[in-house]
Amino acid sequence: MDRKIMRALISVTDKSGVVNFAQALSELGVTIISTGGTAKAIADGGVPVTGVAEITGFPEMLDGRVKTLHPRIHGGILARRDDEKHRAQLAEHHIASIDLVCVNLYAFEATVAQEGCTFADAIENIDIGGPCLIRASAKNQADVTVVTDPTDYAVVLGEMKDSGGAVSEATRRRLAAKAFRLTNQYDGAIADYLEAQLKG
Repeated sequence: MDRKIMRALISVTDKSGVVNFAQALSELGVTIISTGGTAKAIADGGVPVTGVAEITGFPEMLDGRVKTLHPRIHGGILARRDDEKHRAQLAEHHIASIDLVCVNLYAFEATVAQEGCTFADAIENIDIGGPCLIRASAKNQADVTVVTDPTDYAVVLGEMKDSGGAVSEATRRRLAAKAFRLTNQYDGAIADYLEAQLKG
């Protein structure tokens, strides 16, 4: 079943094309939610954007380590739209559904490949909130579109323009598989690095 996109959460390290993506989503009537540097880039591009802190009621904290780890975000992603109990719980707690999540991760592999990278640098570049958002969105692929690669922006926008704002089930499933592949590779790279440090 096609799912219409009404609200999107965008939080990316690789910002290539993200302002144009947000602009196109906004022109299709999508409300944009974002974090930190991504929100600034989108706002500077003239696109209306709501900061995550406005949704959660909490500021970004612990040097940005905690931004999106909140029921008002993950509840909006993980709620099943066809489940009456889930819909009632969202209404009870004043949580709005999030239909598209666009996230890519801290560049851990690029960081550890740099000459002079310290162990502390490596640890600080382990993304926590990003993989959580990706996995939650991919798990609820029946209702949520997850985008982890800028090369998929055009595909998603093309479908939305052709269908009055919706993304097909086939595309949601393909993007979910791609998302799980990304988090698998990401965690593998971190494990490889930590194991190598033990041997060093």
